[in-house]
Amino acid sequence: MAAGSVSIVEYFTEDEGYKCGYCKGASSNYSNGMWAHTMTVQDYQDLIDRGWRRSGMYVYKPVMNRTCCPQYAIRCHILDFKLAKSSKKVLKKMTRFLFKGEGAKGDGIEPMDSYNEDIGIGHQPATCTSEVNIDLEKPLKIVSLEEIPKSAEVLENPQTDSADDNRDPGQKHSSAEANDSTESCKSVPKPGRGADPNKPPCRKAKDVRRERKLKKLLQKQQQIEMADVSQHQETSCDSPNTLLLQHRAPQANQPKSLEEFISESLSPDAVHQLEVKLVPVSFDDPAFNESFNQSATLYSKYQMAVHHDSPDECSESEYTRFLCQSPLQAENPPDGPDSGYGSFHQQYWLDGKIIAVGVIDILPRCVSSVYLYYDPDYAFLSLGVYSAVREIAFTTELQKTVPDLCYYYMGFYIHSCPKMKYKGQYHPSYLLCPETYIWVPIEKCKTKLDQSKYSRLNEDPSAEDENSLQNLNKVLILYRNTVMPYNIYRKRQKRVNDEAAVQQYASLVGQTCAERMVLYRN
Repeated sequence: MAAGSVSIVEYFTEDEGYKCGYCKGASSNYSNGMWAHTMTVQDYQDLIDRGWRRSGMYVYKPVMNRTCCPQYAIRCHILDFKLAKSSKKVLKKMTRFLFKGEGAKGDGIEPMDSYNEDIGIGHQPATCTSEVNIDLEKPLKIVSLEEIPKSAEVLENPQTDSADDNRDPGQKHSSAEANDSTESCKSVPKPGRGADPNKPPCRKAKDVRRERKLKKLLQKQQQIEMADVSQHQETSCDSPNTLLLQHRAPQANQPKSLEEFISESLSPDAVHQLEVKLVPVSFDDPAFNESFNQSATLYSKYQMAVHHDSPDECSESEYTRFLCQSPLQAENPPDGPDSGYGSFHQQYWLDGKIIAVGVIDILPRCVSSVYLYYDPDYAFLSLGVYSAVREIAFTTELQKTVPDLCYYYMGFYIHSCPKMKYKGQYHPSYLLCPETYIWVPIEKCKTKLDQSKYSRLNEDPSAEDENSLQNLNKVLILYRNTVMPYNIYRKRQKRVNDEAAVQQYASLVGQTCAERMVLYRN
């Protein structure tokens, strides 16, 4: 079994509070955390839907009923997104600046500059030096199948190196196969006996992507031709240029869309040229490497000006650890977005210079905003708001290819912190119930949160967590470079009784992730 095909985490049991970055309490902030040595995008998607969030390689979950400033996960449904007046003003301000160079350069930092002030406040742990870093370099062994209950027969024996090497990069990995039924597991041929006859033959990922792009182009051309034919039938206009303008003109009495606001600001005739580039977070990527020094310098400038960090606190190594190291495995399935899934930097280039970088994760059901940093000299452009609506527009584009990818996650909403309440202005927004993990419209939550900082949010008193821990024995454990279910691990590890820690971990990540991810124990 290849270590890169599953999530490997190391859970920390802590009961001490630490300083809160919001109310400044000395030791009133509580959270649970784990070091993610590697993680699939599906596992992280499921974790953030249970209130987890990552800061670099560290993944944490606030103890909501205990911490001083409860942090509720918040997301926006982009298919029903409505631009607020304040967002329209920011878009118009950017358009004026790009076309005419208008804009009084800042007399201060944008008061609420980013969705992402929550990340990193008290959640930047020291570098993990666990033994699992060494173990990751070795192939993982699987405990004897005769010892594993049928319900845990989800991982294949690793003795198929050649098959793994020839696997289509877009093919689903074993982490996604963990939910297959017992019958489907039995139908998989044993290693060394040829390809699975029930699956289509493997194809190169680049061939699949080329075919998909060609299909999209053909569909788009057909739509344009059909629209043109319809337009010819409805009008008697002889000029093709007039026809084109009529075809692109917005319908009467229709409010201008976000896409129209953005497109009208991007013109080759503008005084300033703004370009947004999506770059994978990978030192193997040429574009990422070429822009690394400029990005790191911009990060340091932002942190010192906005957050008053010392030079040591925003050094190149800190920048790398915080925003250039991600546990997420890059995945490029045939039915995914052209960019693939994983961690990215969305760079805002103004006249050939980076003025802002939005760090995002592209996941199966959402784009998750991780952090934003920008040049304080351009704070007058409200780049925090501008980058947020650009990321919403980007999510909308991805949704056209991947229908399930229809949410924009904005990190945490903190009702008790005025600086963080502004996230609720993006409609429609939903908060995650900390007990049942159901998304609730924010309008239904505000009254409850006005009365109490911590609230269940779900209005159904009988509702429960549908993914709560049901069977501890099915939790997967990595012990001495061998993956095994917890009941086997408990028989082999007799020195330490860590059942309470394993149970706490499994309860927080939920039964599905507990059976699919691998918990490292030493």
